[in-house]
Amino acid sequence: MQNQLETRLDRALVLARGAVEDKDDTLIGRAMEFARIDLYPSDRQPSLLRVAVATLISIVGSLAADALIVKVAVAAVPADKGYVHFLFSDYAKLTVIGVLIACAAWPIVTRATSSPRLAFFRMAIAVTIVLFLPDLYLLAQHQPFHAVFFLMLMHLAIALVTYNLLVRLAPCDEQWT
Repeated sequence: MQNQLETRLDRALVLARGAVEDKDDTLIGRAMEFARIDLYPSDRQPSLLRVAVATLISIVGSLAADALIVKVAVAAVPADKGYVHFLFSDYAKLTVIGVLIACAAWPIVTRATSSPRLAFFRMAIAVTIVLFLPDLYLLAQHQPFHAVFFLMLMHLAIALVTYNLLVRLAPCDEQWT
């Protein structure tokens, strides 16, 4: 049974590699090329234990960075004390969810490309830009600019903390090319 599954997975990977190597001029093909999704993983994958440790430390580090940014924001603009998005209960749940998603993505990325650090770095930038969209919506709803600015800084801090901890604490053998 397991041999049949492995054979099917091997066939699916060969087909997927063929589709990726065609490098057609579709938007998906160009995006996969930019993201370095080549379906040739490095030989050594990060261990589950190391990913779990990096995840835990990323959550703690991201929440600490968020709390520090909130303190700086309130010190810079005391009127923002009590701003709904600066409440721990508000930003903590979204931070934990985001970090868990990013940490779950890292082992997947390491299996989808021969350059996982570069691909993950580019994906982190893209996701951070997408996460700015709700902040822009808050601006459109006439939320204070300075408060939204600090929310955007929180997104950047979470991305920096999570990316760096994952690639350093749960590395795989590969070259950044």
